[in-house]
Amino acid sequence: MGNLFSVSISMQDSLPGCKGGTALRAKYICEFEENIKALKEALEDLKDFRNDMKRKVEMGEGQPMEQLDQVQRWFSRAEAMELEVDQLIRDGTRETQKFCLGGCCSKNCLSSYKLGRKLVKKADDVATLRSTRLFDGLADRLPPPPVDERPSEPTVGFESTIDEVWSCLREEQVQIIGLYGMGGVGKTTLMTQVNNEFLKTIHQFDIVIWVVVSRDPNPEKVQDEIWKKVGFCDDKWKSKSQDEKAISIFRILGKKKFVLFLDDVWERFDLLKVGIPLPNQQNNSKLVFTTRSEEVCGRMGAHRRIKVECLAWKQAWDLFQNMVGEDTLNSHPEIPQLAETIVKECLGLPLALVTTGRTMACKKAPQEWKFAIKMLQSSSSSFPGMRDEVFSLLKFSYDNLPSDTARSCFLYCSLYPEDNDIFREDLIDCWICEGFLDEFDDRDGARNQGFDIIGSLIRACLLEESREYFVKMHDVIRDMALWIACECGRVKDKFLVQAGADLTELPEIGKWKGVERMSLMSNHIEKLTQVPTCPNLLTLFLNNNSLEVITDGFFQLMPRLQVLNLSWSRVSELPTEIFRLVSLRYLDLSWTCISHLPNEFKNLVNLKYLNLDYTQQLGIIPRHVVSSLSRLQVLKMFHCGFYGVGEDNVLSDGNEALVNELECLNNLCDLSITIRSASALQRCLCSEKIEGCTQDLFLQFFNGLNSLDISFLENMKRLDTLHISDCATLADLNINGTDGGQEILTSDNYLDNSKITSLKNFHSLRSVRIERCLMLKDLTWLVFAPNLVNLWIVFCRNIEQVIDSGKWVEAAEGRNMSPFAKLEDLILIDLPKLKSIYRNTLTFPCLKEVRVHCCPKLKKLPLNSNSAKGRGMVIYGEKDWSNELEWEDEAAHNAFLPCFRTW
Repeated sequence: MGNLFSVSISMQDSLPGCKGGTALRAKYICEFEENIKALKEALEDLKDFRNDMKRKVEMGEGQPMEQLDQVQRWFSRAEAMELEVDQLIRDGTRETQKFCLGGCCSKNCLSSYKLGRKLVKKADDVATLRSTRLFDGLADRLPPPPVDERPSEPTVGFESTIDEVWSCLREEQVQIIGLYGMGGVGKTTLMTQVNNEFLKTIHQFDIVIWVVVSRDPNPEKVQDEIWKKVGFCDDKWKSKSQDEKAISIFRILGKKKFVLFLDDVWERFDLLKVGIPLPNQQNNSKLVFTTRSEEVCGRMGAHRRIKVECLAWKQAWDLFQNMVGEDTLNSHPEIPQLAETIVKECLGLPLALVTTGRTMACKKAPQEWKFAIKMLQSSSSSFPGMRDEVFSLLKFSYDNLPSDTARSCFLYCSLYPEDNDIFREDLIDCWICEGFLDEFDDRDGARNQGFDIIGSLIRACLLEESREYFVKMHDVIRDMALWIACECGRVKDKFLVQAGADLTELPEIGKWKGVERMSLMSNHIEKLTQVPTCPNLLTLFLNNNSLEVITDGFFQLMPRLQVLNLSWSRVSELPTEIFRLVSLRYLDLSWTCISHLPNEFKNLVNLKYLNLDYTQQLGIIPRHVVSSLSRLQVLKMFHCGFYGVGEDNVLSDGNEALVNELECLNNLCDLSITIRSASALQRCLCSEKIEGCTQDLFLQFFNGLNSLDISFLENMKRLDTLHISDCATLADLNINGTDGGQEILTSDNYLDNSKITSLKNFHSLRSVRIERCLMLKDLTWLVFAPNLVNLWIVFCRNIEQVIDSGKWVEAAEGRNMSPFAKLEDLILIDLPKLKSIYRNTLTFPCLKEVRVHCCPKLKKLPLNSNSAKGRGMVIYGEKDWSNELEWEDEAAHNAFLPCFRTW
C-alpha cells in the first residue's frame, strides 16, 4: 500500500492558549523566512540612515559644532540595535534549518514560534528607531574659543614693536591703538603676531575678535564677522536689519571685556554704527587697528599711534636670506655681495624683500643677479612680481589720496633722486608754477595748500619726514610713482627720470618726443650739444650737474616748457633761445656762474619764480629787466652778484636801482635780497612792500658805517634769515627804537649804546650769520629774536661777548625772558677775543650742535647739568680747548663729556 508514516503532535505542548490566536501564532512560523528577510532590510535601512546622520554630524563638528547629547544616545541605541539584530538574524537562519513541508512546519514549533515573534518585534523596534525624531538639529555650535589663531609666517624685526603694542594693551589709559605705515611694511603681519600672542599669554579679556575692514567697508559684513565670533550666523540673524544686528552685538559685547582687531582701515570707521561699544576705562576693552594713514589714527581717536617702520639693514638682510635660501646664496662666491645690492634697493620694505627674494631663490648664476639689479635700478616695474605683487598693492594709497591735485603733487616727487632730501619750499614753488595749486589767487593760500598736501602725503606714508624743512620718498614708493606716472607702464616715457644715475651724457634724445616731465639732476653731464624735439615737455631738471656748455638751439623746440632748473652747475651764459620760452614760469639759476642777464630776459613775461641766489659772479642786470617781469611772485637774490658797474645796471651803487625796480613788481610776495649800501637799505626801509615780503636779507660792504640801528627788523614781519658780512668799520648793532622820520644809519658819529633803551621783538628771525665784521664787540640784540634757531659768528676779531650782561640786565628787567630758547645750532669760528656767550647758565632746551674753533679765550660754556636735556647734543672743538673748559660743577662736566667731538 505504499510508505505510510505518522506524526504524533501534542497540541497542548506546541500551541498553548490557541483559543483566538492559533492562526496568528502559526503565522510566525509560516512567514518565518519572510520575517528574517524583512528584518535584514530594516537593518540595512537603519545602517544607511545611521551613516547619513553620522556624516552630517561630522560636517557639523568641522564648523565647529558638537553633537547633541540626544544624538549621541541615538547612535548608541542604533549600534546596540545592530548587534542585537545581527545576532537574531543568525539565530533565525539556524532555525530555518529545522523547518519541513516547504518551510511551513517546524520540527520544534515552540522554538520557532518564539523566535519568529522576536523577528517581527525586532523589525518593529528597528522601524521605530529609524523614524525617531527627538531633535531638530544633529549638532550644536561649539562656543567660539576666546582667541582664534591666525595663520602667519615667521617674521623678522617686529619684536620691539610687538612689545610696544603689548605694553599699550596693558595700560589702563590706552584703549585705542593705531598701527600705521606704508603699504607692504608688515602692519597686518605684526597685528597677527599680537593676536596669536593671546594664545600663549595669560590675559583677562573674555574674547578677541579679528575683522578685515578694507577700502570699501561693508558695515553688515563687519557685523556678520563679529556675530560669528559671539553668536551664530544663522538665517534668523541674516534676516535682521543693520540696526537690529547692531543692538544684538552691543548687548553681547557690552557684557564682555574684548579686544577688537580691525585690519586695513582706510577711513574713520563708526564703531557704534555696527554695535561695538567704545573701548574705555570703564569696560577695559581695547581696539587695535591697522591703516596706511596717520590721519585715520586721529579720526579713529587713537590714544597711541605706533608707526610700523621699514626694517633696519640687518633685519632686512635676514628676511631676504630666508626667502632666497642658503643653497642659492652659497651657490657662487659673487652672489652674497650681489644679494646685498638687491636688499639695498628694497630699503627695508618687507613686501619688496619677500617678492625679490622669492624671485631670486632659484637663480644661481651671477649674471642673472646682475641682470636683476640692473632691472631694479632702471625699470623696477619689469622685475618679476614687482608690478603685480608690490606696486598694485601700494597703488591703493595713491588712489585713496583726497584729490587729483594731491595725486599730481605726489607723482611730481618721483622726479627727485632716490633717497634724496627734498626741500619743502622748493617743492611747493614748483607745484605752484606747474599750476597744481591754483585754488587760491594769492600765493600764501597756495603755499598753505602745498604744506597741507605734503602733510597729507606724509600721513599717508607716501612721503617721509627727513631733516627739518625736508621730506624724502622711499625708493620703492618712488618706483611705484614713476610706474603710475607712465600710466602704469602703458606710456613708457611720459616721465623720463634718470636722476642720480651717474650719467655723463644725455639719454638718447630720440625718446624725448612724448616726454612731459624730465629729470636728469645730480649727474655728471658737462655739455648739452644736441637739439631735441620736445613738443610736450613741461618740466626739465638739469640741476646738480657739471654743466658748462649749452649749445644754441637746445631749448628751441620746447615751446611748452614751464619749469627749468639749471642750479648748481657751471653755466656762465644762457643760450638766446631760452628767452623765447614764453611759457616759462619757474627758472632756477642759483649757484651758477652766470655773469650777466641780457635785455632779452625781459621777454620771460610769465615768470613767477626766479632764483639767482649765490650767483656771485653776476655783475650785470640791465635796467628795466627786473621791473618787466610783472608776474614775478618770488625773487631770490641772496648773496647775489659782487660789485656791479655801469650806469645801465641795477647792481651798481649798492643795488639801490634794483630796489627801485622791485617797487614795480605788484605780485611780488617773497624776496631774498642783497644790499651793499646804506642808501639802498634806507630805500628798502621806506617801502612797506619790500619790508613786507623780504624773507632773507644779506647786508655786505657797508664801508664807513660805524653803527647800525637794527630796529627796522621789527617791521620785516617775514624776515627769516639775516646775514651781515664784510662791514669793516661797523662797531655797533643797536636798538634805539627810532621814530619813523629818524634815520637809522650813521657814518659820521658813533652812537653810544652802552644800554639798550627800547625793547623790540624780531619774532620771525630764525637764522643769523655775522661774518668778518671786525669791530663788533657784542650781539646783545639777539635776545630779542626769541625764535632764533641758527647762529653763526665767524671771523669777528673784536667780539668779546655774544650777550653783553650789562645791556641785557636792564633790557630784561621786569620781563620773563630767556635768551636762545629755541636755538639749535651755535657756530663760533675765529673769535680770538671771545670770553663769554652769556654770563649765566641757560637751559638751551632745543640745542643740538655747538661748534667752536679758534676761540682760545672762551673758557666756559653757559651749560649746567640741566641744559639741553634729552637732545643728544654734540659739541665740536679742538681737543686742547675742550680739556681746558671750566664747568659749573662736576655734574655738568660729567653730563657733557660724552658730547664732545674733535673738530
